[in-house]
Parts: sequence; structure tokens; C-alpha cells
Amino acid sequence: MTADDSGAASRDTDTEDEAVRNIPVNDPPGAADEGDENNIAVRLEQLILGADRRYTPFQAARGAGVSMDLAARFWRAMGFADIGQVKALTEADVLALRRLAGLVEAGLLSEAMAIQVARSTGQTTARLADWQIDSFLEGLTEPQDSGLTRTEITYPLVELLLPELEEFLVYVWRRQLAAATGRVVRAQDDAEMVDRRLAVGFADLVGFTRLTRRLEDEELGELVEAFETTCSDLVAAHGGRLIKTLGDEVLFAADDAGIAAEIGLRLIETMAHDETMPELRVGIAFGTVTTRMGDVFGTTVNLASRLTSIAPKDTVLVDQAFAEELGRIGDAPVSEADAAAAEKAAEEGTGAPPPTYRFALQPMWQRPVRGLGVVEPWLLNRRD
Repeated sequence: MTADDSGAASRDTDTEDEAVRNIPVNDPPGAADEGDENNIAVRLEQLILGADRRYTPFQAARGAGVSMDLAARFWRAMGFADIGQVKALTEADVLALRRLAGLVEAGLLSEAMAIQVARSTGQTTARLADWQIDSFLEGLTEPQDSGLTRTEITYPLVELLLPELEEFLVYVWRRQLAAATGRVVRAQDDAEMVDRRLAVGFADLVGFTRLTRRLEDEELGELVEAFETTCSDLVAAHGGRLIKTLGDEVLFAADDAGIAAEIGLRLIETMAHDETMPELRVGIAFGTVTTRMGDVFGTTVNLASRLTSIAPKDTVLVDQAFAEELGRIGDAPVSEADAAAAEKAAEEGTGAPPPTYRFALQPMWQRPVRGLGVVEPWLLNRRD
């Protein structure tokens, strides 16, 4: 920081910056009551960030040794708004810039990849922070009998929770990183690390649009939360990965077709026993999938979505490739006729014991699917 950035010469600028932020950083004694909440907001920010606002974006970029253009690209990727040249940044902001730039300079990441890292981290943590405030802190800061307001309760509560939540976040991230790394290194070759063969499934609530017109907002929110929670738990418990939730629909993936089949049927069975839930339909496809920033893309994903849209309620439809994969790994018979013949031969004592299959597949009608040509769906069930 230069002499122009400190001392009496900068006080006018600091005052202008504070006015732009509309946050009274240093209220004089006897300030008006309406400034109390702003003061608490500033204290909360200092508590969470662990530092005071000290730098403008230009000063932070200069301190990190990066160009203003690159710094702005990093910040936007992380989801931070343009703030002009307001003194709103801390030492942590400078350090984050320095670390990202250092990874690029060391050749560990390209500039484009560093921006992707910033974007994926920003998007994920922004959603997490919103959820924690909306669903967690809001409930815990209800005004108590003590007469304290929610604002007055929030500061000591955050002070207690912050270190615990921070450690828990790092723990979960490390576990997820270990799992993701393991999946990648088990890939057959370098190309498969990016374009991988996965089972991809959608689960969709039937008649959700009609529900939105009939239910109150709070009831609808509770239903969606229950649906997403149930799906998340089932997908994780059986070895799949929840890619994203879309209100009335979830997208999941699994490395193994048998795991995906089990998840699909479990979702149908679980929802069918919950009287508060609408019917469900599931579509699953198997094939090459491109993964980017935790999401999945490609024809396989599109096909799974189309299968879901044509699936009858409370059923699982799969594509030809998925059916063949189940047969290849021995979870379903390649041919029901061959399976029946093997069972008959075993009963008559003229053949070996038949394989034990987990699933049954029934071919459905062929039909054209927009953008994908003619497909032959298969109805997936458990084998009796």
C-alpha cells in the first residue's frame, strides 16, 4: 500500500467508499439506532472473514502480483460482484489470488483450469451458504423468551458454529475428493478419465405442475425437500452419486449398471410407500458421458431424460445399452428364453444350476425420440 493509500490523504476516499457500501464502518458514539443492524452486519462479516476490509480490488491484485484483468476473472468465476474500487477486500482475498496465480505459474493448472476451479468452488459453496442461512440459521435464531432479537442472537451463534462448520466442511470435502480420485484412477485409460462410461438416471415426480397449483408454497417446499432428501440418501446408500436436484427431478449416476438399477427400483419402491408423495418415474441409460464441474453431459444423459419423460408412472425404463450391460455383468439374463431353458434343464437334472439374476428386463415398444432417432426402451423389474 502506498502513501496515497493511507493517512489523511485517503480519508476522503475512504469516506466515499463507505458511502458507496452504505455500511457505517466506524459509527461515532451516539449514532442513530438504525445503524445498529449495520454495525452487527459489519461485525459478523469481520467474524466470518477473520479480517477487516483493507484493499480495493486494484490493491489486492497488485499485492497478489496478478493483473487486474485476471483478478477480475477469478472473482467473477467465484461468483463475486464487480465492486469498482471500493475498499472491500481482505488479506484472505489477496492470498487466494496469489495461490491461484501460483498454481498457474508453476504449471500445475492452466489459466482456464484455474478459472474452472474458482467457478466450481464458488458455485458449490454459494449454494451451501444459502442453504445454511435459509434452512439452518433461520430456524436457530428465532427470537427467544430472553427478549433478544434475531439479529442479537445471530452473532454469538455464528461465533460458536463457525469453527465447527468449517472443520466439518473440510472433512466432507476430503472424503468426497478421495472418492472422486479413486474413481478416476480406476479408469481404463486417459480418455476414459474425461469421457467415461456411466449409468445415468433421472427420477421425476409425476404431475408436479398440477401440485404447484394445488399446494400452498410451504407445503410444496416441504414436499420438494422430502423428495430431494429421500433421493439423496438412497442414491448415496447404494453407491451412486447425486449429480443435481431440479425441484421435481433428480439426476444421479453410477459406475456400475447394477448399482443404478438398484437405485432406480429402490426409489420407486420407497416413494410408493409414502402416501404424501406423487408417483415417480425413472429413466436410466448407459454409455459414454462427459463430466465437467461435477455435472454430466452427452447423448447418454439426453437419452436418460427422454426415457424418463415416456416412462409410465412407478416404473423404470432403461435403454438397450443398459440392458446389455446388465446382461454382461450377470445381473439380468441376456435372453429370458435362455434363462427359462437353463432353469428347466436344472430342474430335470440335465444342466448346471442356473445363474441367480437380480433383475428382469422386458422389451417395450420401439418409438422415435426427438433428436435421438428410434429407441427401444426396456422395462426394468426385480426378478421373482
